[in-house]
Amino acid sequence: MPLVASKEKNSTGIKSRTLSNIQMELIKLYSTNLEYDDLMELKKLLVNHFAQKAINEADSIWDQKEMSAHTMEDWLYEN
Repeated sequence: MPLVASKEKNSTGIKSRTLSNIQMELIKLYSTNLEYDDLMELKKLLVNHFAQKAINEADSIWDQKEMSAHTMEDWLYEN
């Protein structure tokens, strides 16, 4: 994994950190000059991807805790 020098300092001086896989992919993408419509489509794809992951996780928790529509009704009327 590539290293990048950071200006953050600790007791030993400057720290080195590795770039994550998403950071590397985004750096590659930066070299591409996208048209506005393509950029908006890419942003929409990313938003939809992470929204679906959040929905899936919420559904999983809902199922694990055996929640129902009745649970939601109860929450609406809690003091």
